[in-house]
Amino acid sequence: MTGRLGRPAPGCALSPALLALFLAAGIENADAEDAVDRQCVIIAVGAPGTAEYGAEFDHSAARWEEAARAGGAEVIRLGPGGSSGSAEARADREVLEEAVRRQAGKSAECLWLVLIGHGTFDGRTAKFNLRGPDVAAEELAEWLKTCERPLAVIDCASASGPFIHHLSGPRRVIVTATKSGNELNFARFGRHLADAVSDRDCDLDKDQQVSLLEAFLMAAARASEFYEREARLATEHALIDDDGDGKGTPADWFQGIRAVRRAAGGAAPDGSRANQFVLVRRPAERAMPASTRGERDRLELAIEALREEKPKLDANVYYERLEAILLELARAYERFEEAGKDPSPPPAAPPGEEAPPAK
Repeated sequence: MTGRLGRPAPGCALSPALLALFLAAGIENADAEDAVDRQCVIIAVGAPGTAEYGAEFDHSAARWEEAARAGGAEVIRLGPGGSSGSAEARADREVLEEAVRRQAGKSAECLWLVLIGHGTFDGRTAKFNLRGPDVAAEELAEWLKTCERPLAVIDCASASGPFIHHLSGPRRVIVTATKSGNELNFARFGRHLADAVSDRDCDLDKDQQVSLLEAFLMAAARASEFYEREARLATEHALIDDDGDGKGTPADWFQGIRAVRRAAGGAAPDGSRANQFVLVRRPAERAMPASTRGERDRLELAIEALREEKPKLDANVYYERLEAILLELARAYERFEEAGKDPSPPPAAPPGEEAPPAK
């Protein structure tokens, strides 16, 4: 499976045969926990300010709800139009904190936190605007400090860039609509992202599902097209961070779904883990137990990490390490074939990788 420009697709872009392998091999050994565990999407809609913005935010929230339900995820909507929508409700900040802390427990499935609204930055602190008290990036980071499940935080507000620095970490994907707190104008990225997350036209690697990385890239491109079409100076530049370094990568550093530009100092590029976060999964992926999918994802990330090291390694060392990963995949094929469910042989190498040379 390759990306739009022929580059190997990380994340969920396995060949159909390999996907079927993991599905069959894993279903028999699935934990009972896998059968009931599911993704959760918390949609927090902030203070709109005007009716025009209110309609805009409601559109985005509704699209996220549709996608979450299509993906079989639990949905929690807060703020205007949500469970804290009435005048008698508790403060939105309190309701949001309670929801985040309750959902941050141990789980193999992803927690998605989507912030839709306005943001502010006073030169030191970035905040997401709620009805009543706002929530600062540092406070949200504290609420999520004990999160034990894969986490995606998507801040669609203006001035959201600093949230990456505070929220970045292992097993996390952080998306912001702006690259800094100084981009204070209304951000159009959020609406495009809400539309893209379940839009099959955004499936760049053609694996029949849209990952968070793909939705990010398409949303950023569509926001950029708006400014070009209107002959305006762009006042928003979205970032994505999934390697825990707190720096983030802009969309124009990607070719297809692979980052081709590097930050100063040669930091590892973002994108591989974000391409494994999929809200609306294809049928075969949805049927796969979370434990099996997690093992598959671990091997994919190992291949990506090895690819990054390749220029520094002796060829023999590189292929020995690649072979070790391939053997893990081959063992799964052996279990699959022994069960008499698939006569096809395992692939010589994972998608986008060359096979080890013959010895």
